[in-house]
Amino acid sequence: MAMDRAQVSRRGFLGMGLAAGVITLTACGADSDEKSSSSGNATAANLVMTVWGGEADKTAYQKRIDLLVKKFPELKVTLQLIPGDGYAQKVQTMIAGGKGPDIMQVAESVNVYSSKNQLLPLDELASKAGLDLEKRFGSIGKLYSYQDKVYAIPDRSGAMIVYYNKALFDAKGIKAPSADWTWDDALSAFKELTVPGKQWGYAGGGWWAQWWSFVYQNGGKIIDDSGKPAVATDEVIEALQWTGDLVFKHGVVPTKKQYADMGADVGGDQAFANGKVAVNTTGFWAIGGLAKSKIDWDIAPLWKGKQQAVTAFGSGLAVSRTAKNPDAALKAIDFLTSPEAQQQIIATGQDVPANIEVQKSDAFLKPAWMTKPVNMNVFGESSDFVYRAPFIPAWNEMQKAFDDGLADFWLGKQDARTALTAIQKRLETIVKPS
Repeated sequence: MAMDRAQVSRRGFLGMGLAAGVITLTACGADSDEKSSSSGNATAANLVMTVWGGEADKTAYQKRIDLLVKKFPELKVTLQLIPGDGYAQKVQTMIAGGKGPDIMQVAESVNVYSSKNQLLPLDELASKAGLDLEKRFGSIGKLYSYQDKVYAIPDRSGAMIVYYNKALFDAKGIKAPSADWTWDDALSAFKELTVPGKQWGYAGGGWWAQWWSFVYQNGGKIIDDSGKPAVATDEVIEALQWTGDLVFKHGVVPTKKQYADMGADVGGDQAFANGKVAVNTTGFWAIGGLAKSKIDWDIAPLWKGKQQAVTAFGSGLAVSRTAKNPDAALKAIDFLTSPEAQQQIIATGQDVPANIEVQKSDAFLKPAWMTKPVNMNVFGESSDFVYRAPFIPAWNEMQKAFDDGLADFWLGKQDARTALTAIQKRLETIVKPS
């Protein structure tokens, strides 16, 4: 409903498109055709690392790679940027041809790869390297797992956060949003902040990352512990209906038509930056877009339901099954996710580093490029209640089922129970328990 697809593409969580082709950057004279001088150990190796992204990503990744090869001269790394819309097909073709990258960026579709035996499990490699995933990354340490095996190490990870218009809150005498807000608190504030037809309290929760957060706050799950779809449960239905009621019952979220009236391709991020909505829930990427906004804004953690839960946006680094030297690849990933290297993620304004130590450091809390005081502590606070999203092999098919099945719901033509009951039946034919 309020999903701002243009802003999501900018973020790169789902992949940021480049014009065309593959951009290759080489660190310290690495020759991608040269064989590793040692196979099966991390003494020396030439590695290829594939990622998606744009200019900010290219800069940040290259700076981190430069730090890596400076510290470990025996490792040479060639960075390949692949357009986001062709990323999955490209890397799978490379792997199938026996010429896959050594290290590859993955996100919510990680188990599309792992279920096809295209990635190496990393548990033993990480253990041998002394890499404690929980200590380094907190609750998301084993986010990229499949059948109890870890297939990627977290690299970038920032929780969905609340952006709020301070001036509008102050004018109504409403206290800033907090993690202690309940659904009732949020709705009450949204109503007070809404001026019918002119200003809305909330940008909406129609993107999966938003309404799924409410599902998990309500004690529900999209996929249950046995691996089966569970979207027709009372907990999920109640959460989705609450989200839809914000639009069609309470009028505190713009309808699709009202968004369209604001301008072409306007969604939650732009509407918030233009002062049309008082609260927006989205990721780190909106901070850059607000740098030139005239509104007085800050950020806060997402409110809670029966419990606290929030979606995390991010990506991880995996080792392809065609990697010639998995130990060297893991050694590189270990450094790239260390505090020294991860500081470059925030220094360039690219994203939120997955490393908890960096999230709590001054480098993150007070980045040099920030133009106004922003409560960056919110990301570290929110990391304590990130839920583990079901990154199943059928992720893409599952999302299409939701997109198709909720189309009428987001137009106010169907209730949550009817929509989710039909989606449950469809998912049962798509999702197979692992």
